Amino acid sequence: MADFLVCYGTGEGQTAKVAAAIEADLAARGHQVTTVDLTELPPTLDVAAFDAVLVGASIHMGTHQKHVAAFVRENRRELASRPSGFFQVCLSSAVEDEARQLEAARYVEEFVEKTSWHPDRAASFAGAIRYSEYGLLKRVMMKKIASEATGDTDTSRDYEYTDWDAVDEFAVGFAEFVERETDAPESDVATVR
Repeated sequence: MADFLVCYGTGEGQTAKVAAAIEADLAARGHQVTTVDLTELPPTLDVAAFDAVLVGASIHMGTHQKHVAAFVRENRRELASRPSGFFQVCLSSAVEDEARQLEAARYVEEFVEKTSWHPDRAASFAGAIRYSEYGLLKRVMMKKIASEATGDTDTSRDYEYTDWDAVDEFAVGFAEFVERETDAPESDVATVR
């Protein structure tokens, strides 16, 4: 089985929850999985030691975490030399509205453009609004954003929009892709991608 690296950046913890679910799905298939919060990046993390890599980031105020983009740029060559994937967590993915879905897709495209990394797989998952964890200013700001996106403005409760079945589908699909890649004869690897 393959040795996976799942690394991520998170603002409020939802991307960490998604990364943990992906880790569980990969481990259930018998793979070795190392999961790393990129804000606590160990200095000895060697991307080349892994067979496949998934990178995750959340969207805040229209951008991904800078340290995630920096990690990808610094490791772009290693990421390109093995199966890799990207997942993002953003509120735009919580809404069926075509304009919001296009906005979520644009965030992925912008990340790819900024980092010059072209992952084999990419996905965008809806996140969460945790009013109970916000200070007054952030609560007001998130209420305004939510009023335009989801309509969920009751600040007395939290909202989780993540489609966990979609997360599982992405993880299993990526695992199957890696399994095909790592089982392919050397001469077939270039044609599989």
